[in-house]
Amino acid sequence: MSWIIMIIMAIIIGVIGSAIAPGRMPGGILGSMIAGFVGAWIGGMLLGSWGPQLGGFSVVPAIIGAALFVLILSLLSRGMNRAA
Repeated sequence: MSWIIMIIMAIIIGVIGSAIAPGRMPGGILGSMIAGFVGAWIGGMLLGSWGPQLGGFSVVPAIIGAALFVLILSLLSRGMNRAA
């Protein structure tokens, strides 16, 4: 049951991070889930584990990390499209 909660939280965090960041996370729900997991990792590394925790994620750092991840991906995508 904890895995299901973790996956749902990753999707929610990824969707919120995509909504905050300028740019778009490709991949639909799977892309949002990946952004949520990577965002939680980035947020935890940069900001630590403060704020409320749900499903094993520190929510505020995870959302900020997901927004950074989506921003970086959109910048890389634009750079690759211009180079081609």
